[in-house]
Formats: sequence, C-alpha cells, structure tokens
Amino acid sequence: MSSRTTPKVAVLLGGPSREREVSLSSGRECVTALRETGYEVIGVDAGPDLAARLCEISPDVAFNALHGRWGEDGCVQGLLEWLQIPYTHSGVLASALAMDKARAKAAYQSVGLPVVDSVIATTAEVQARHVMVPPYVVKPNNEGSSVGIYLVNEDANSPPKLSENMPDTVMVEAFAAGRELTVTVMGDRALAVTDILTDGWYDYDAKYVEGGSKHILPADLPQEITDACLDYALRAHNVLGCRGVSRTDFRWDEVRGLDGLILLETNTQPGMTPTSLAPEQAALCGYSFPELCRWMVEDASCNR
Repeated sequence: MSSRTTPKVAVLLGGPSREREVSLSSGRECVTALRETGYEVIGVDAGPDLAARLCEISPDVAFNALHGRWGEDGCVQGLLEWLQIPYTHSGVLASALAMDKARAKAAYQSVGLPVVDSVIATTAEVQARHVMVPPYVVKPNNEGSSVGIYLVNEDANSPPKLSENMPDTVMVEAFAAGRELTVTVMGDRALAVTDILTDGWYDYDAKYVEGGSKHILPADLPQEITDACLDYALRAHNVLGCRGVSRTDFRWDEVRGLDGLILLETNTQPGMTPTSLAPEQAALCGYSFPELCRWMVEDASCNR
C-alpha cells in the first residue's frame, strides 16, 4: 500500500455479467463495511472505462466484489496486474482455472479429490439426445451462481430444451444426490461447514432470493464428514492456486457415508453480504463482516 494516512480502496462492483445484481449487492455491503473500518472507499461500477477510472482514482487496493464472467474468470485480475494495483481474492490463473469447470475438475482429480463423471458437449448434442444416462445436470462450463442450470430427472423421456442464452458448449454432469454442503477457506484455514436447506434445486433464486434457502451453521454432521469437507476444501483451494477467500461446494449422500461426499466446484468470488455463506462462516470464527473485509484488503496482492 502507499504511504497515505488513510489507504484508498476501490470496490469493483456491478460489471457486465449475468450476475450483475448480485455483485452490486455484495459491493455495496463491502463499501459500507470498509468505510466503517477507516478506509477511504470508492465504489466503481466495472464498465468499459474501468482502466481509465482506476488510473484516475489511483487506489492503494482494489477490492474485487465482481461475480461471473470478466470479474471472476481472470479478466479483471489481468487488468489489475497490468495496472500494478494489489487486489483481493485469487489471481489470474486460479480465477480462470476455477471458472472453467472441466479444467477445475481435472485439477481436483490430480490430488485425489472426489468428483462425479462429466462430459463437455455442444448444446445441439445435448438437445438431440441424452448424452449421459439420467439423472444429470446441464450447465455452462464457465458461469457461476447456478446460472443456466438444468436438472434432467431419472424418468425424463426426452433431452432438455435449453435456453437460447446458453453457450454453444456446456458441461453435462452426473447428478450427485444428497445434502448441499459448503466450506469457506480464508487464507490457509478452512473455516466451517454449512448445511444448505432448500425446497428443491439450489438454483439462482435459492441462493439470492430472500427465504430461498436456510443455512445450518455449523452443519450437524458426523465428525468424519466435517473433517473431510474441511480437508477437501483446503486442498481444492490450494490445487487451484487460490488466494484470500474461496468457497467450495459439496454434495453428501449420507447413506453412502464418506464415499457419498462429492466435491462440486470452488467459487473464487463468494457472495459478500453479511448474510452470505462465507461471511457467516467467518463470523462463526470470530470475524465480523467489517473485520473480514479489512482482512481481505490487508491480504491483497498483485502476484499470481
């Protein structure tokens, strides 16, 4: 950071992705929290003029509150590296790798982490026939927050009809039954396990619409499963090369015990409102939301 008495933080929010509204919500909460901790804070809607705005503002740190493509996949990270502005969360490579679900799964498998079978296929192939025995899930290979996810049930007679907004190439993944669990990693520490309860599929609305889901923290699990979730999340964070805060999602089929624990994906830009999953886990471990935001600013870097 510079020698300013009060460090200046640019909070990057909004942006052009399909998760713009979520990012605006996260970013506004982070602006408020960082001001409470004493920083000079400027919220910056990440549009085409982002580089010019950052050169004008000349911040000591960029707090990346963007979600989805461009803000989460290595693009804005590369811009910040070019401008030599330290930034929060993961670097270019880890961000790009985590956002590419197929490559991320290959990284998980390289260190023995459990994942389900999947294939990459064109939307034309997916709509023409079952490319995998149902039940399975169809999702973009490079989007987050359950954007554009289709669950094909076991008794489905025909393949899914996909939205025109789906990319030309998608991931088709065997459906993993069971409870939805998640773990936040903060630096070199896996914090806790949350059990996410919903009435159905944990989709975009379940994540972001009020009342869409219920968080049980800490999750009521056998110690073996809690320990495995914490271990797997930290190993996923490390094999992807993540920095700062990440969150890894799991499915657990309790009938199968430890064999029923499956790693789904790692989010390098988890939601950042006080009631989001990662801040809830940080609070359980003694970090208030402003303290968590301060930690992330102090952890900021422009390496990796």
